[in-house]
Amino acid sequence: MNVMLTCAGRRNYLVNFFQTALQDRGYVIAGDASLEAAALQEADKSVLLPLVSDPNYFDRLFDLCQDHQIRLLIPLNDLELPLLARQRDRFLKIGTILVVSAPEVIDTCFDKWATFQFLENHGILAPKTYLSAIDARQAIAQGKLSFPVMIKPRWGSASIGVVEAEDEEELELAYQYVRKILHKTILASISATDPDRCVMVQEKIIGQEYGLDIINDLDGNYVTTSIKRKLSMRAGETDRAITVADERLAQIGATIGRSTRHIGNLDCDVMIDDRGLYAIELNPRFGGGYLFSHLAGINLPAALIAWAEREPVDPHWLKFKPDVISSKCDRAIVHHRYLPR
Repeated sequence: MNVMLTCAGRRNYLVNFFQTALQDRGYVIAGDASLEAAALQEADKSVLLPLVSDPNYFDRLFDLCQDHQIRLLIPLNDLELPLLARQRDRFLKIGTILVVSAPEVIDTCFDKWATFQFLENHGILAPKTYLSAIDARQAIAQGKLSFPVMIKPRWGSASIGVVEAEDEEELELAYQYVRKILHKTILASISATDPDRCVMVQEKIIGQEYGLDIINDLDGNYVTTSIKRKLSMRAGETDRAITVADERLAQIGATIGRSTRHIGNLDCDVMIDDRGLYAIELNPRFGGGYLFSHLAGINLPAALIAWAEREPVDPHWLKFKPDVISSKCDRAIVHHRYLPR
């Protein structure tokens, strides 16, 4: 029962969580495009991967899964999800289960315009969203939208190209700036599929931000939602949070989980203001906030392993304790001089 994490980067905690969950029944292999990635130093085995954009990336992954008898493959990079989702059957033939949702789910979550439409169609509030600066200015003139607004890539990842605008001049400058820089980023290829509508203008919701870990099993059945109130942010990720019990947020999680039938974890950001609850982002993978759910009692790695092996799942693995405050912190990692490739 071996597990592989791709694009492992600094996610040492995920390596450790899966190692603990395996209970010496297998090993955790971590892959990254840099052998100096921190997570590779603590994995049981470490491998050098090509960049996700490399045409050999998925063949390399396939060979590694075959060579190391990987049972669960956990992808951690937004850009690999759309292509990996279309290769599920290929990997299943060698006994590897991809913890990746169906292509249509990945496409909906990656395309923020499609996300907006999905949320509206399922009765979930979402920030007003426009696919051009012209449409946004018309909405402002009609009183349907007001400043500040957010300008962001339609296909986004890691907060790349997200800019706030306070007035008409900033809106135009920011819109043109984001369009200009996209071709220099990892989002260049996907943005080129619709170059005239690759940048969005979105209403900025000002309120308290929450993070949801919406958990489905490997067959896409909804299981539970873990809820955190974000207390502080750092470099675009939650730095400190407290778990909370909130039936309204739990219902949003249940609606999304049952509607998407995603696989494993879906990370969702929600803002609450005096008008209601607004879903902001859907990311169908382990998000940076999963750590806070785990520290409050959720054990998704153990559940994934049990589901993969068709074993009973301990109900305690899928319940979190409210009012648990936890924080991320830096620590030093000593690098091995040589790592197996």
